[in-house]
Formats: sequence, C-alpha cells, structure tokens
Amino acid sequence: MSKSVIVAVAVLVAAVGGWFWGASGRWAAERSLQAFELRQDLVAGRSALLETRLDIYGVNFGDASKHLENARAFLRRAHDQLKQLDRVEDATQLETALAGIDDAQRMAGNLDQTANTRSAEVAKIVADVLDAGVKKPIVK
Repeated sequence: MSKSVIVAVAVLVAAVGGWFWGASGRWAAERSLQAFELRQDLVAGRSALLETRLDIYGVNFGDASKHLENARAFLRRAHDQLKQLDRVEDATQLETALAGIDDAQRMAGNLDQTANTRSAEVAKIVADVLDAGVKKPIVK
C-alpha cells in the first residue's frame, strides 16, 4: 500500500471517529433540552392553573378563563412531547388533566366556584407528572 492510501484511510477514520464523538455529545444535549422544555411546559401549565384558582377565589372568572386557556396550551405541548418520548402513562394523565381543564372552564363560564376545586385536581395531576419526570429520565 502506498503512503497516500494509508494517509487517506487515517484521515477518513479520524473524521468518522470525530463525527461519532461529537454526535454522542449532541444527542445527550438534545435529550437534556427535551427534558428542560417538557419540564418548563409542565411548570408553566401548573402555574397557570394555580393563577386560575386565585382568580376564582377573587371572583374574577374572566381572568380565570384566560389562565385556563394558557394552561391548556402548555399542557397540550407537554402532552405531545410525552407521546414522542413514549411516556404513555404520563401522556394519559395529561389527557385527564386537559379534560379537567375543559370542565373547570365550563364551570368558570357559569360563574361556579367549584371550578376552583376542579382546577386544584388538575394542578395535582400535573404535579404528579412533574414528580414522575424527575424519577424517569428521558431516554430516546
């Protein structure tokens, strides 16, 4: 074999090895970013639900409805992320939470104080999913 072939093979091996080395770090960074975005959406959704409860307590049903809409948007995005990560049980819990948001919004539209209780139940479901996320690392 000539020197130029050996050098070409060595350069090719180094390039492929470098790509795999760099890609392995990128994959870990992508998983960390996914975990962060999921947690951020869950925390923002739960925060909007707690704001809803404060609004209902203060008999401000208009703002309560807006906060429920915000919670729904964050939790839908989190639900989609959980489905992509094959976390079926957590995604199912968020489906229950989204249905609860629909109930709470309907109650708030009727100026029903029980929307506060329903919002609390939904916030608890989201907190449970958050706790599960701490125990289950994102693997894909």
